[in-house]
Amino acid sequence: MLDLNRLKALHAVSVYGSVGAAAEALMVTPSAVSQQLAKLERETGATLLERSGRGVRLTDAAGLLADHAERILALVETAEADFEALRGEVVGRLGIGAFPTAARGLLPQALVRLRERHPDLTLRLHEREPERMVREVSRGELDLAVIQDWMNRPLAVPDGLSRATLFDDIADVVLPVGHPLAGRAEIELSELSGERWISGSPGTVCHDWLVYTLRAAELEPEITCMADEYPTQLALTAVGQGCAIVPRLGRDLLPPGVRAVPIRPRPIRRIYAVWRSDAARRPAIRAAVDALRAASEGLGAVV
Repeated sequence: MLDLNRLKALHAVSVYGSVGAAAEALMVTPSAVSQQLAKLERETGATLLERSGRGVRLTDAAGLLADHAERILALVETAEADFEALRGEVVGRLGIGAFPTAARGLLPQALVRLRERHPDLTLRLHEREPERMVREVSRGELDLAVIQDWMNRPLAVPDGLSRATLFDDIADVVLPVGHPLAGRAEIELSELSGERWISGSPGTVCHDWLVYTLRAAELEPEITCMADEYPTQLALTAVGQGCAIVPRLGRDLLPPGVRAVPIRPRPIRRIYAVWRSDAARRPAIRAAVDALRAASEGLGAVV
């Protein structure tokens, strides 16, 4: 009989393209994945991996088995969800993903609520970028994720995923206190023409959204500093290295030397949870969504 963990290892290599990437996704060592695949080769009597340059590629036999493994793993997940639903108990393991500011500003309260109310539920939190989490939820590597998209640039959510909106989060422009516009009650985005900008790294949601938003307002961004953490962006703003657009979620207190000013049009991002529709019957999923909604109370945007 084929071992489920070995099929899971083969499926991960098929999805991620290498033993190392599969090991990272499964949160085990590359050696552990290689051992599972070697045992699977002995069980099946077939060669599953072949050398290809510095990496490996799946043989035709491995590709066939990986396709079956995907269906088998989906059936196992459905069976587990149905069984948990039948028992009606919030038990088992739940892998939750969240983007950085949600991991800091939302998940602590939600996790405390879950642990207090459901002590038999084992929780694991992963901080990820939204696009990666959507892929991982779709593939069953995460059970649920808290993701974001901006109202002017929505994130595509594939079929097979369900979602629940938690709240809308507003972003403000942050300026050095000595900036000519820092004392205003609000400013138009167009008034920031010619400013130097602080953003996240290229390829991240925050960087790409900032560039898109500024260009949509006919402002060509001059990005002089790139830092992925908002506290770092605020520290750079405080010493006059530029301005930034920073959401309110997880922002905490502003450091001395920085002023946050609302801008028009309001930059709004929607925060929501996503999970596989096939797993929606799991009491653990429903409990996690309820905890996230409770933690979200009072965090909604006031426009």
